[in-house]
Amino acid sequence: MKKIIVIGSGFSGSILARKIAEELGREVLIIEKRNHIGGNAYDEYDGNGILIQKYGPHYLNTNKYSIISFLKQYGELFPHNPKLMSFIDGEYIQLPFNFTSVQQLIGYEKSEKLIHDMRKAFIGRERVPVLELIDHCNSGIKEFGELLFDKAYKTYVSKQWGLSVEQIDKYVLDRVPMAMNYDERYLNKDYQFLPKLGFYKLFENMLSHDNIYIKKNTNALEHIIFDNEMNTIVYDGEEVEALIFTGPIDELFHFKYGALPYRSLDIRYEYSQKNAILPSEIISYPQATGYTRSTEYRKLMFDDSNVTGSVVATEYPLAYDKDGDIGNIPFYPVNTEESDKIYQQYKELASNYKNLFLCGRLAEFKYYNMDICIEHALTYFEDIKKTLGNK
Repeated sequence: MKKIIVIGSGFSGSILARKIAEELGREVLIIEKRNHIGGNAYDEYDGNGILIQKYGPHYLNTNKYSIISFLKQYGELFPHNPKLMSFIDGEYIQLPFNFTSVQQLIGYEKSEKLIHDMRKAFIGRERVPVLELIDHCNSGIKEFGELLFDKAYKTYVSKQWGLSVEQIDKYVLDRVPMAMNYDERYLNKDYQFLPKLGFYKLFENMLSHDNIYIKKNTNALEHIIFDNEMNTIVYDGEEVEALIFTGPIDELFHFKYGALPYRSLDIRYEYSQKNAILPSEIISYPQATGYTRSTEYRKLMFDDSNVTGSVVATEYPLAYDKDGDIGNIPFYPVNTEESDKIYQQYKELASNYKNLFLCGRLAEFKYYNMDICIEHALTYFEDIKKTLGNK
């Protein structure tokens, strides 16, 4: 029986490997480039007992309990609603922007009419994208939308993506809409959790199966050959039944149509002997130079009783450079009209190979939120299942 190989051990690769191993009873070989599993959700304890999410903060947020139920098989979860603020004009402003933010930004007196008008204009709606505020016919709502856009969205997005807001996919600007109430939850999702023992332990349990084998510190691209006569993928000289690829699609095809743009992060850490440093677990800095947000990881832990001091991780976005000393890990695909055209060429090329499956944020060049990524992998398995069958 031919091999089934999964390239990458983030959520997409790990979920598909587990489902294939467990439900189809097939052996799966995971090839991981890094020295750990878990992809960019990987976390580890530092020398002070603080659980650090090495590649930036991740949360389990979803409106579908089936996703939480699936993950609970591999680790105990605890409810956690993230608390965020944005540092604007020297003040810590409530994030997501809500009616408290209105009062903070324009004052209590001026906010009375605006909040009244917003309640009337958006009756029955809990969250509204900033671009909708800007386009509104009410002059007060429009003016406040422009204020938010100028002081927060425009500057933050430009730093995060290295582009002007006009070049960015509208989906990015709509990811964190304004709350039409005093709701302080960063995302308006019904189920919000974190794993008690961290994401790494969750991945470790997910991949703990007799049919799953993991090979780390291995660049799969050095072992892949495209057989254009048979329209199949060959790995280490053997044709494989299925090769599931979760890495950057342009690198898979050796940049045949050019490099796709991804953003990376340079994350810098600052330790303090204080038990608390920031006023909330994450602070965004839209007006700062070079960096976008800071995370105090002690505030994300289920049990910090054995922790000494606290640590803040600050993110400096930069362009992904696979050969660079920093920025050599792709985090986010940069979706623009031009990059999407290039991706479509790679997607069409990939469709020529009958045993190649592409899944995940990098392979499909889509900015999936984590809950969507998990749900997508679970759905994608059904397509793979049809191809592989229960052998």
